Formats: sequence, C-alpha cells, structure tokens
Amino acid sequence: MNKLSIFVAAALGISIVFGILSGNYLNLGSASLEGAGAAAEFVLSAGGLICLWSGVLNVMRRAGLTDALARLLRPILRRLFPAASRDGETLAALSANVSANLLGLGNAATPMGIKAAQRMARLGEPGVAGRELCLLVVLNTASIQLLPTTVAALRAAEGAALPFDILPAVWLCSAGSVCAGLLAAGILGRVWPR
Repeated sequence: MNKLSIFVAAALGISIVFGILSGNYLNLGSASLEGAGAAAEFVLSAGGLICLWSGVLNVMRRAGLTDALARLLRPILRRLFPAASRDGETLAALSANVSANLLGLGNAATPMGIKAAQRMARLGEPGVAGRELCLLVVLNTASIQLLPTTVAALRAAEGAALPFDILPAVWLCSAGSVCAGLLAAGILGRVWPR
C-alpha cells in the first residue's frame, strides 16, 4: 500500500468520525457523492485542455519551434551553468527543460529537468548538490512562464471567460520570483560555497 492510499484512507476515516461526532453523518454520504461527481467533471475538463496544450507543444516541437527557443536560451544557460554547458547532452536537456517551462508545460519539462539534474550530479562531488544543480532546482521552482497553459486550462475548466487574462500578472510574478531565486542562490552560494 503506497503513502497516497494510506493518506486517502486516513482522511476518509477522519471524515467519517467527525461526521458521526458532529451529527452530520447523514449528510456525509450525499456530500461524498457530490464531491466525487464534481471531481470527475473537473478532471475530465481540465484533462482535455491539458491534452490540447500538450498537443500544441508536440506540433511546436515537430515544427522546430521548441528547438529554436532552446537555441535562443543556450547563451543565457551557458552563463548560468558554465560547467554543465560544456557537456552537449546536459545543455540540450537544460534547454528543453527551460523552454518547456517557459511555455507553461511543467509535465513536459520534468523529464528533461530530471535528465539534466542527473547529468549535473555526475559532474559534481558524489552526494553533494553543487551550485549549478541547486540553481537548476531554483529555476524550475520559480520558472518564468510566457504561456501558463496549465493554469489557463484549470481556469477554463472552472468557467473563466478569459483564461489567459492573467498573463501580465504571471509574467511579472514569475520574472520577480526567478530574479529573487537567482539572487538568493547567488548570495547563499557565496555564504556556503559547499
């Protein structure tokens, strides 16, 4: 039994106990059914939109647009990751990861980010996360997004009339979070170089 199953079973058990103790045990069943129906509807509508945007990314990849974006990012990534960029495969994984994050496709970015992190870990001291590996984690966590496709899909699934009207706020917040992350990583890298 995995941890998620244990967590779900515990949450269900706690809900039943509190429903009985509060005297709302009769409403517990109808609330469970309504919640399950709403969850299924939400997953199907959001899943469809996420599939749409994943398809758009696939079309962009086949048209060479993601490779072009990755090539545009390489000079910046070479400055941020000088040691890792000496290895062509690591730089390619980094470029693909950052470009997918820019397009708001975190699910597509994750495999490339893991590949880049694994290759970076091999370049450094075993068991120690080096400066560049920590910087990769910071960039993936803060991630500048040009198109927040997953958030827009969730907003559309919840009935937003203009799911992309959040673009200026997303650009400002994500740029600020990346700058703050890079600054913090730089300061902490000097304070604790190891």
